[in-house]
Amino acid sequence: MTSSSSTLGKVYLVGAGPGAADLITVRGAALLAKADVVFHDALVDEAMLAYCPQAEKIAVGKRCGKHSTAQKFINKRLVDAAHKHQIVVRLKGGDPMIFGRADEEISELEAAGIQVHVVPGITAALAAAASLKQSLTLRGVARSVAFSTQAKATDSSQLPLPTADTVVIYMGRDESSSIAEQLIAQGRPGSTPVRIIESISTQRERSLALT
Repeated sequence: MTSSSSTLGKVYLVGAGPGAADLITVRGAALLAKADVVFHDALVDEAMLAYCPQAEKIAVGKRCGKHSTAQKFINKRLVDAAHKHQIVVRLKGGDPMIFGRADEEISELEAAGIQVHVVPGITAALAAAASLKQSLTLRGVARSVAFSTQAKATDSSQLPLPTADTVVIYMGRDESSSIAEQLIAQGRPGSTPVRIIESISTQRERSLALT
């Protein structure tokens, strides 16, 4: 016998923000406080899990070069959890809708007849701009912004980078040299300013200014 939609729980994809526990939205924190179970990414700060002491907490992070949880398995666990619990939170680093594979989770849940709600979070690009006190846009200089990643690309050298005035590249550390070469090959001057930043908004944050 399958559960009816009235007895199934709801799943909330919640953006945890860029790192600091107090940068989660008020709505996100409120959902954590009443969640029955929380599936959280590897990059979610431990301090943020203090918002949900009552919940069962399950790590389902994916980290490059480290042991990771397969996306299909995460999808199945979310569906299973909604059959057992009323409030299921999928806590995702940054914003769920930017490089968070949210569409795969939403599709799987909706196909199973489970209600899904998305709570946005501060994405890394915006947090980096705030930390550096440097806008992503600038009147007369930068009127467009593109978010890009080459992570998991089968052949990143074949993927052209965006041509926006400001390009934000996520998860680009390991490919930084080839990314620089690509940008120059696509017409960017070698003198173009670049900021590299990691662990944004946390005590571990560090950044580098170069060209």
